[in-house]
Amino acid sequence: MSRAAAVRRLAAHEGRWLRSLGWWVARRRIGVAPGERALGYAGAQAALVYGLTFVCVVETVGLGVLLAGKAVVHEVMLFVDVYTVLTVLGLQAAAVTRPHVLGAEVLRLRDGARREIRIPLERIASVRYDLRFGKEQRKGGSEGGDGGVVTELPVAGQTSVTVELSEPVVAVRLLGRRETVRTVRFHCDEAREAVAAIRAGMAARGGAAEAGGTPDTAGPPETSTAPEAAAPPKTAGVPLKQV
Repeated sequence: MSRAAAVRRLAAHEGRWLRSLGWWVARRRIGVAPGERALGYAGAQAALVYGLTFVCVVETVGLGVLLAGKAVVHEVMLFVDVYTVLTVLGLQAAAVTRPHVLGAEVLRLRDGARREIRIPLERIASVRYDLRFGKEQRKGGSEGGDGGVVTELPVAGQTSVTVELSEPVVAVRLLGRRETVRTVRFHCDEAREAVAAIRAGMAARGGAAEAGGTPDTAGPPETSTAPEAAAPPKTAGVPLKQV
């Protein structure tokens, strides 16, 4: 990818998390349609983000006092510090306003404003609760030789749900690199409930597919309408008259 394309994608990312701040204040979510279920994941990182925000605010105040006699430097550092605070809060705002979304046909897994992976429900082979810490990124070509990868969307260094696919999907990273995904690990605040909801969606999707098949059109079994064979007529016996 060229540098210009990378810069455009980074600028688009900046715009997304800045818009997320407004949606966060309005207590609204992005891309969750009526009838779809939002699967939140921002709770795991909330304490870390708010703690880091507090540290940044303290630093901003301290530098303001130290640089009070240097107007130009003070203004530059004030801008940098305020933008840093907004960036940290934007990380949380993007996670809150862009949850994972379970629809009738597609499961959309999000990583804040950075990326989104769309998985059709019919391609999900299995989903399970699977709490893991640490990040793992490896090639998965040993199964089927399709070159798929195990990709992770961790929150606060952890994932809690693992989705394995029967067919790979293509995911695009922040800077545009495309990868073929066969297994996805992500985090949900209510992981077990999320697993149950995804399984229910898979079952409903499978039932709808079966209902959409062509039903049998055979009618009721035919009944014979041929008349019964007529019995030979009875003849009355006539006695012979003797002469």
